[in-house]
Amino acid sequence: MNYFLTEEQQMIKDMARQIAREKIRPVAAEYDEKGIFPTDIVKIMAESDLFRVFIPEEYDGFGGGMFEMALVVEELSRECGGISLAYAASGLGTIPIILFGSDEQKKKYLPRLAAGETLAAFALTEAGAGSDAAAIKTTAAADGDEYVLDGTKQWITNGGEAEIYTVIALTDPNRGARGSSAILVEKGTAGFDFGKKEDKMGIRASATRELVFDRCRVPKTNLLGREGMGFLVAMKTLDQSRPGVAAQALGIAQGALDAAVAYSRERVQFGKPISAFQGVQFMLADMATQVEASRALTYQVAKNIDAEEKGVSGISAMAKVMASDTAMKVTTDAVQILGGYGYMKEYPVEKRMRDAKITQIYEGTNQIQREVIALHLIKESVRGR
Repeated sequence: MNYFLTEEQQMIKDMARQIAREKIRPVAAEYDEKGIFPTDIVKIMAESDLFRVFIPEEYDGFGGGMFEMALVVEELSRECGGISLAYAASGLGTIPIILFGSDEQKKKYLPRLAAGETLAAFALTEAGAGSDAAAIKTTAAADGDEYVLDGTKQWITNGGEAEIYTVIALTDPNRGARGSSAILVEKGTAGFDFGKKEDKMGIRASATRELVFDRCRVPKTNLLGREGMGFLVAMKTLDQSRPGVAAQALGIAQGALDAAVAYSRERVQFGKPISAFQGVQFMLADMATQVEASRALTYQVAKNIDAEEKGVSGISAMAKVMASDTAMKVTTDAVQILGGYGYMKEYPVEKRMRDAKITQIYEGTNQIQREVIALHLIKESVRGR
């Protein structure tokens, strides 16, 4: 389907696709098996200027937005959802700086991120604060011109690999969520260390680590926005980033569909390729329809965000739900079409099924997304009266 991309957008998509095919595809299985972080491929992405596509021009970017980021994430994820996360998670960590950073903060950090010299990460989740993001316990106590951070963040993507972390911490624990703030912390800061690297079911080429803060001192100039805005920063960031998760899920699903179609044409049973059987044809048709519908919604939501449309929480959640549920369904069906071969690690669809599952969980479980969608619908209905 033609989505009427501009010449520049098509070039971005083509470049990401070329890197995915030539650089990611040959190593995806090995990096997954061994849990290798794709430092070499990140360097290639940087040299190809992919990190610039969503950074404003005044900070050495190309001036694109979430749509351009989604195009890149989709194509990279088509070959490996784990490797693509080095890019996508850096985008997640960069969004709060773009949205809430002062001009000085943007000048300091965004050119480095645009060049791909460094990666970013977003640190919200804790052991007792997943879906209930307001239940965070990490504190940032004011002490003169500094904040002193104490606490632990869990399951942070790009943890240990990123240089710049947007950390949501309590500057006023007595106020609950309204007492949280967003603070930039750089790797190497005294009192900031990393816990264990998680051994995951999928996205194994992605680094997922604990962040440990023990009397970690950062200057107050690292505060994003104002004190008490942490929860707002987190929610606005996630509203904008969810099309990125949708794009990751979309790419994983498309890769699984590609593999299933190719296999169905090659696999011969009862004297003919299994693509000739109506049962398989109907499965492929449903898979393709679900992928294309997810793509249309994901692209539209990203464009709505870039147009600075108000109240995108509901449709952003819809894109994440639809694309991730599609990814899980399509990858599962791809394994079924490949039969016994689909269950073997020698074939890539079982990896895609493992990678797909996390897209239904992180950046807000799909159950939470459905609550967001329902509340948005109810709110709009009340306004309509």
